[in-house]
Amino acid sequence: MWKIDEFFSLAGCPCPEALAGVEYPWELLIKVEELIDALVKKNPGKYRQIGEKVWIGAGTKVADTARLYGPALFGENCEIRPNAYVRENVLAGDGVVLGNASEAKQVILFSEVQLAHFNYAGDSILGRGAHLGAGAIISNFKTTKENVKVRLDGKTIETGLRKFGAILGDQVEVGCNAVLNPGTLIGRGSIVYPLTPVRGSIPAQMICKAPGVLVPYRPN
Repeated sequence: MWKIDEFFSLAGCPCPEALAGVEYPWELLIKVEELIDALVKKNPGKYRQIGEKVWIGAGTKVADTARLYGPALFGENCEIRPNAYVRENVLAGDGVVLGNASEAKQVILFSEVQLAHFNYAGDSILGRGAHLGAGAIISNFKTTKENVKVRLDGKTIETGLRKFGAILGDQVEVGCNAVLNPGTLIGRGSIVYPLTPVRGSIPAQMICKAPGVLVPYRPN
């Protein structure tokens, strides 16, 4: 069974009421445009429009060579660095970093998410402070072109989505050049080692050292 507290607190979520109101978080991915529109209407004057259906909060910096295509909304004090690519339906909280050659599409990014170097995140939700190391990729489309299924607690859940990447809990760390396969779930506070392909689900507070090799994470 999906348990939201194994992945997120709602602190830093740009749409907490919507997330709390669905059975599974990936149900929100087809509603990102609606969520952006509702936030803009609910908070008149809070966001500055810088392009067609593109809004940013106070203190957010957008590099001249970044490309943003709406609908997209970034909160306060975000950094959209040179050569970043925002590809529609991106909803981000405060302090988010989208860096050089990183691409985001159809995503919900909690506050303080970092996609700083050569990352791709599509059709995914990343919890507060989640971080992808350089070159880490979230794959969102199966090579067999089937709908994506999620494996959780020994059960297979049909998402009904042809494109669905990953759900990363708060403070998840994904190492450089790791690849998260479609339908991956990673619980809050877990770590994925560099170069690791990940499939299925990883519980909270674990270290994934290699495919299927999990050990408890006990921070000092």
